[in-house]
Amino acid sequence: MDKENLNIIPEEIIMNKIYLIRGKKVMIDRDLSELYGIQTKVLKQAVKRNIKRFPEDFMFEMTSKELENWRSQIVTSNSGDKMGLRHPPFCFSEQGVTMLSCILNSERAIEVNIRIIRIFTKMREVLLNNTDILLKLEKFEKQILNNTKDIQLIFEYLKKLLKGRETTERKQIGFKRKNQ
Repeated sequence: MDKENLNIIPEEIIMNKIYLIRGKKVMIDRDLSELYGIQTKVLKQAVKRNIKRFPEDFMFEMTSKELENWRSQIVTSNSGDKMGLRHPPFCFSEQGVTMLSCILNSERAIEVNIRIIRIFTKMREVLLNNTDILLKLEKFEKQILNNTKDIQLIFEYLKKLLKGRETTERKQIGFKRKNQ
């Protein structure tokens, strides 16, 4: 794929290749190598040759248990072919994907990485915008709860006042006439 064909790849396709594993948004080696137009084996070899560039927060290898859980979460999973995975994949965070552009020095890798990083950034912005909305909703909820408590308290006092009127006989205030 040349630069023009990279723009044809819809953002949704790249976004669908971002998974949440160990509480981190990551892309797996198989998907990245497909986007880069190289074999997964070539990608893994390049990473292993430059392993110092990939600390745990940039890249980690999925455990067998994580791989099974991940497969079970993917609806399109076909357990017969293990989704094309014979070995647990490498998982790359946003920083790991950026580091890949340093070791895979092709034009295609650079263009793909720019596109992926922009998508990660968009996702983060959407999350931040939603966080602001959620915080505002939480604030309104607290206000409503407080208002509800205040209203309940007002009704309790009103009920007490009404009960007080019914139960106590009050002496008439004012002058009394002799005929009464």
